[in-house]
Amino acid sequence: MNSCAGTCLRYTVTIQDTNETFEVNETQTILDGMAALGRKGIPSGCHGGGCGICKIKVLDGEYQSLPMSRKHITPEDEADKIVLACRIRPCSAIVLQVIGVMKKSVLRRGYTLGAPVEIQHS
Repeated sequence: MNSCAGTCLRYTVTIQDTNETFEVNETQTILDGMAALGRKGIPSGCHGGGCGICKIKVLDGEYQSLPMSRKHITPEDEADKIVLACRIRPCSAIVLQVIGVMKKSVLRRGYTLGAPVEIQHS
């Protein structure tokens, strides 16, 4: 992973389904930030785009895509901003929706959402 030595841009990411927010720097993937929330329900598979567990739809915002397995993300999916959280890095604030296996995990029956994470801006 790239080191920013304190100079990385940080972006706020919002999970629309739960209203949770977190920050991700420009060298981290969206999945890295989701995993840093430290709560159950965020599936974390291979982190290389091969398992397809972390499928999301970006509703708003810009991102840099890393190579994704066509087994899980078709060119049509990618054009519709359906991507793997482990294979995108933010270039702006992001609003996303969880889909597929991730949606089942994040929104499983009995899950109660804690207070949204407060973002400290410097």
